[in-house]
Amino acid sequence: MPIEYTWAPPEDGRLYGGLRIDRIDGPDKAAGRAQYSCDRNLPAMLVAKLVTSPHAHARITKIDTREAEKITGVRGVEIMRRPGTEIQWAGAEIIAIAAETEDIAQDAADAVRIEYEVLPHLVKEENLAKAGARVKPGTDKTEGNPSQAFQTADVVHEGYYGCSTVAHCCPEPHGQVVDWQGDDVIVYASTQGIGAIGAELSKILNVSPSQVRVITPVMGGGFGSKHSIDTWGVACAKLAKRTGRPVKLMLDRGQEMMVAGARPSLYGKVKVAAKKDGTLTAYQSESWSTGGMSGHAVPPLPYLIEPPNHSTRHSFVSTNTGPARAFRAPNHPQAAMLTMCAYDDLAAKLKMNPLEFFRKNVGLTPRPEVYRTQLDKAAELMAWKANWRPAGEDPTPGPMKRGLGISIHTWGGGPNSSEVRVTIHPDGSVVAECGTQDVGTGTHTALAIVVASSLGLPVSGVQVKIGDTLYPPSGTSRGSSTVGGVAAAARRAAKFALVKLKEAAAPALGVTGDANPQIESRFARLAVKVDFSRQMSWRQACNKLGARSISVVGRQPQPEGGKLADSGVGGVQMADVSVDTETGLITLNKMVAVQDCGLVINLKAAESQVYGALIMGISQALWEERIYDEASGKLLNADMEFYRMGGIGDFGELVVHVMTGVYDERGVIGLGEAPVISPGPAISNAVFNAIRIRVPTLPLTPDKVLSALAGKQRGSA
Repeated sequence: MPIEYTWAPPEDGRLYGGLRIDRIDGPDKAAGRAQYSCDRNLPAMLVAKLVTSPHAHARITKIDTREAEKITGVRGVEIMRRPGTEIQWAGAEIIAIAAETEDIAQDAADAVRIEYEVLPHLVKEENLAKAGARVKPGTDKTEGNPSQAFQTADVVHEGYYGCSTVAHCCPEPHGQVVDWQGDDVIVYASTQGIGAIGAELSKILNVSPSQVRVITPVMGGGFGSKHSIDTWGVACAKLAKRTGRPVKLMLDRGQEMMVAGARPSLYGKVKVAAKKDGTLTAYQSESWSTGGMSGHAVPPLPYLIEPPNHSTRHSFVSTNTGPARAFRAPNHPQAAMLTMCAYDDLAAKLKMNPLEFFRKNVGLTPRPEVYRTQLDKAAELMAWKANWRPAGEDPTPGPMKRGLGISIHTWGGGPNSSEVRVTIHPDGSVVAECGTQDVGTGTHTALAIVVASSLGLPVSGVQVKIGDTLYPPSGTSRGSSTVGGVAAAARRAAKFALVKLKEAAAPALGVTGDANPQIESRFARLAVKVDFSRQMSWRQACNKLGARSISVVGRQPQPEGGKLADSGVGGVQMADVSVDTETGLITLNKMVAVQDCGLVINLKAAESQVYGALIMGISQALWEERIYDEASGKLLNADMEFYRMGGIGDFGELVVHVMTGVYDERGVIGLGEAPVISPGPAISNAVFNAIRIRVPTLPLTPDKVLSALAGKQRGSA
């Protein structure tokens, strides 16, 4: 009889869904017992440091490492870029040096002498006119007849919007410890893809993939920037091979900020049109962005709400800055900023409440009813009806003006390819193994919940082993795909393993024929459905296995057995801000996030994901930006002192509503990226509502607010 893999059949004593379950690894992390890659210290280990370029654009003409190699304690030098190489950004890695201590390695790095031919550079892209030949044509797209739609529209609005590049600021920097053991190599890496970097490194080192083992039990965040082994990872492996000793190479914070990736900028001129009743009819944009020297994916414009007539033109600007990398919902936050702010300005020009404007136009999205429901719920949680006033009409006397803003968003989040092995031992213990990694999102706990719930056990009854390429393979943690992939694979493995256990216990329970539909497992007991007097404990059932264990591997995707994961989620966010018109300071009073994500495995972790996304998005909306000096091409705030981020007292009241039990039939869908998309445009729209002048670009710093207000006063005069 085929096994049904559906989620939550009625007889399951399920743990997932609306329960808030503490993270299994929480105590170890809170107590400092969890060992991150940067904590790994092996016997006889060397420490490596990088020599980097001080120039934004230059050609290496000479390298002299002799003085560095004379320093006592220096054990290895790896030249990563040789004379003749053209350097394209400040901070580019050139040499790695391994030494007995970190201080010796740094002294040796300082002793290296490199000569350069300095070349012209460009580090600013906001003003397209100054970019000149650095502008690379991107793509043009047209649907419908935008020109005619603009001519016949009742209301047309044109505006300029944008957001600067921002750094990932991973709590744990990029890096690894590499330990060669004969012809085999062990890599303790801070990575989002243990399998991917293992395969990548095996090709570079010209060894079999089976000779490379990657171990990442925990890691301190990547947000999309840690998919590759990187040049410093390769250099670390080569130094370890050459010296015959383990080597640790972790980037320092300045290097993180300069070379380990950033979210690309996006700027654009946007034109939108509507009928008198608020129906959107046309959208047009000319946009540009930078991802450093190379391009990146074209932003999805117009974002989410697509009028029937729209045209877009996008260009890339090559700048001598560190390259772009995927960053939590790649290109969506920027596209939402250009689109949602333009729509909000159009609503103001129509003298229309933006809540009603968005409600009216969600019919232009793929999931209209979802967004209508979310808009209504968010409005309820924000008390929008009672608190919203037309832009600039806050009656409160004095310089403090208050406003509300809205944004909506979407994300895919489809499942990755994963395998999970579930083993039931004769003593009743259960082990789930998967070569995935927990990047801080709670994958470890989610796996335990799925397996425990599928077997009818408490979470404590399952031991989870992840973060090691010795376990069954799993995909990289990207695109909010991990939990969907590993949960589906784990469900299949656990359900099939349970069938085998039922078969072993059936004779003792007096069951003949197909045991699976006749026996249920709940609350750590196996019982006959038609006669609960015939039952036994989980341990007693496992004892029937004798000396053998049950071990089953579940896979995602798998054609038979039903759909357990899906893609496509939506969210609505609203912001309540106060703006001090004398100082330009913005205070976030409250942020509401309503988010759907399919079947929820752990409500506590799901809510935590949204809270974290709000904190990240708010920080990027109000403070974060990489500031380059145009003359030298250097990043001026390549540290955590001057790269401004929000602190614990800066975020106001955060209200999160995860829509559970509504779209469960779709299965599990990743949640990590979606809720980081809307904070920027929602806050920008709230600031506009407070002062009735658009501060066009993120971050919304006090100087920009004051400049906008000064422009408004000049316009009035």
